[in-house]
Amino acid sequence: FSAGVCCCCAALRPRYKRLVDNIFPEDPKDGLVKADMEKLTFYAVSAPEKLDRIGAYLAERLSRDVVRHRYGYVLIAMEALDQLLMACHSQSIKPFVESFLHMVAKLLESGEPKLQVLGTNSFVKFANIEEDTPSYHRRYDFFVSQFSAMCHSCDHDPEIQTEIRIAGIRGIQGVVRKTVNDELRATIWEPQHMDKIVPSLLFNMQKIEDIDSRIGPPSSPTGGEKEENPALLAENCFRELLGRATYGNMNNAVRPVFAHLDHHRLWDPNEFAVSCFKIIMYSIQAQYSHHVIQEILGHLDVRKRDSPRVRAGIIQVLLEAVAIAAKGSVGPTVLEVFNTLLKHLRISVEFELGDRRSSAGSATFSTSSKESDERIVQNAIIQTIGFFGSNLPDYQRSEIMMFIMGKVPVLGTISQSLDTSHLGDLGTRRIQIMLLRSLLMVTSGYKATTVTNALPPPFLDPLLSPSLMEDSELRQLVLEILHNLIDRHDNRAKLRGIRIIPDVSDLKIKRDKISRQDVSFMKKHGQQLYRHIYLGCKEEDNVQKNFELLFTSLALTTIELANEEVVIDLIRLAIALQDIAIINEDNLPMFNRCGVMALVAAYLNFLSQMIAVPAFCQHVSKVIETRSLEASYFLPETIFKDKCNLPKSLEKHEKDLFFLTNKIAESLGGSGYSVERLSVPYVPQVTDEDRLSRRKSIVDTVSIQVDILPGNNTDDKVDNTEEITFEALKKAIDNNGLEEQEKEKRRLVIEKFQKAPFEEIAAQCETKANLLHDRLAQILELTIRPPPSPSGTMTITAGHAHYQSVPVYEMKFPDLCVY
Repeated sequence: FSAGVCCCCAALRPRYKRLVDNIFPEDPKDGLVKADMEKLTFYAVSAPEKLDRIGAYLAERLSRDVVRHRYGYVLIAMEALDQLLMACHSQSIKPFVESFLHMVAKLLESGEPKLQVLGTNSFVKFANIEEDTPSYHRRYDFFVSQFSAMCHSCDHDPEIQTEIRIAGIRGIQGVVRKTVNDELRATIWEPQHMDKIVPSLLFNMQKIEDIDSRIGPPSSPTGGEKEENPALLAENCFRELLGRATYGNMNNAVRPVFAHLDHHRLWDPNEFAVSCFKIIMYSIQAQYSHHVIQEILGHLDVRKRDSPRVRAGIIQVLLEAVAIAAKGSVGPTVLEVFNTLLKHLRISVEFELGDRRSSAGSATFSTSSKESDERIVQNAIIQTIGFFGSNLPDYQRSEIMMFIMGKVPVLGTISQSLDTSHLGDLGTRRIQIMLLRSLLMVTSGYKATTVTNALPPPFLDPLLSPSLMEDSELRQLVLEILHNLIDRHDNRAKLRGIRIIPDVSDLKIKRDKISRQDVSFMKKHGQQLYRHIYLGCKEEDNVQKNFELLFTSLALTTIELANEEVVIDLIRLAIALQDIAIINEDNLPMFNRCGVMALVAAYLNFLSQMIAVPAFCQHVSKVIETRSLEASYFLPETIFKDKCNLPKSLEKHEKDLFFLTNKIAESLGGSGYSVERLSVPYVPQVTDEDRLSRRKSIVDTVSIQVDILPGNNTDDKVDNTEEITFEALKKAIDNNGLEEQEKEKRRLVIEKFQKAPFEEIAAQCETKANLLHDRLAQILELTIRPPPSPSGTMTITAGHAHYQSVPVYEMKFPDLCVY
């Protein structure tokens, strides 16, 4: 008898069934009958068309043994299947594989840990077999679901739980290997499969105790560690999965990561999220890095209404991903990264100010905590922008610098900058500061061959505009950005802090010969730089850091850009700064006046030693020595102390305490310098940047005034005219002699142009233009046909120029002003 069948019936059974029955011993403990197994294998190889029947019969026996819990025979059946799989490689193996997979599925469904592990092991062996032809009908949906479920095993026995989880991970790894080597490998990358596989692997990866040990490229643990540790095995499987991803299916593999992190609230704290994305970035092919970055940006948009700490966690993940991608290829996502981050920067500021306004007058703990959380978001955004920008190639970094600078909102202008109109002045200032901070990080370490490349006009003009704003922090950031771009030899650290340097040679300043391009830059834009330094010294809210940065600006300009002509201009600027403190037309506080005097002393001491003219050095040293004895508050070491006794006035100080233009000219003239321009006082360049920064402009509004002296023509007489005398003309031309009433008038006009509706301004300008046209027509008519007895002349004043060449008569017109 064999398998419960009589001898006569057994002899009539098909040969393949008899061969299969013979491999099973009477006692399963004896194991597979090897001799009979060899006969079965030989038969299967010799008659491959019988493989499907052999497989079906084995599956039938295995199913019956599983139901009857005869696990010994189950083990024998699976061993026989494995041997047949390894021995047979032909077209006819396809039906046999279907029977094999059916038996594996039976084992996985049994719920018995030993059988599940047995079925997994057999499936892994099958996955390593390279089939001759692809299978167009085979699907692994059941195995993906079953192996994923095994990865989440919660058996009460820890050892069994670990064993089942390891089996599930190895099964997923087998599915991945089998499908990616198949021509129909796209099947496994479908979202319904990735949504099961990826979370299952991440669930086991969370058990890694030392996350930081696996933040780099793929590690190579020993085989024993892989088999025994579900976390390590899951991580290696995850790396293998990502490494096989291609352009079309990369996103399907990454998106389930976000779902898992969201579901388990792993963005705050975000150590595991950071670890996951480091693994992702190091595992995928470098040219696909931008796909991951785009997915992170998209998820940041989806979660933009979440708590600040969640958004900060996502941004931190983006920073880590960008840090890795910047070393390779980031593709077209460069501007997208910055644009998205700047948008979220505005959103964060909006949330912060909204919370502040809603809780005005009631400073609760929760509100202050939320504000500080928003600051964390903002700092994370700035850090990401700066880090990404600083890791880009120079040509891309220049574009990003222009891009960020174009986003800085300037009060009173309509541009491509971020929309901050609804945030008010406070929100706009916050955006300005944070954008400049990010720009500061982007420019850090930037080494342009010429200053023209570092500061092109489209970048220089908007960069210097914030330096005129009435905010000391904004001005500090602008100066620090300028230092990053001008300092090409890393001299800034040696100049840190404003002080009287005894011997500049001890600093070991590095410098090269001034290039032709740099000379051309200073001819075109030097006055612009001087002007911003000059106006920066006149700000009332300057603190010690402002003076230190202004000193560094002057020193770096001397080192990097100064030829003989620029040296003369810098000396003129220094003397003009000294005059600011002495004359004090702007009513600066005494601290500011003494600070400017200290700045001039520190800079001229540096400049004199840099150009090494003995007579110049002697004059500067003598003034500094006199100050140290009689007016130490004119020196930086004294004025910037916490407790410094300030003088009540500077009018009675002797000339020995000041740097004198004539002595400087005399000392430099003897060394071959062209000192003629030293006699011309420095006057800031006239631009319209004051209007852009919402300051009172130092530029006189252009006006045309037509006054007709009183005479005999009573029909055209107009009251309130003033006789034009030499003193009146002098007063009109002298910019410094304008009365406060005139300044207020100009300020109101400028403010009106900034805030009034466009239609109102256009209508008013049209009315004034028509009036001016009529008046000039009358004047020209009188000029062509003059009456017999002229009584005066017409004066036309435009800014600082005046003309007195048109005869005027006894007619009077009110002043006409065109702004």
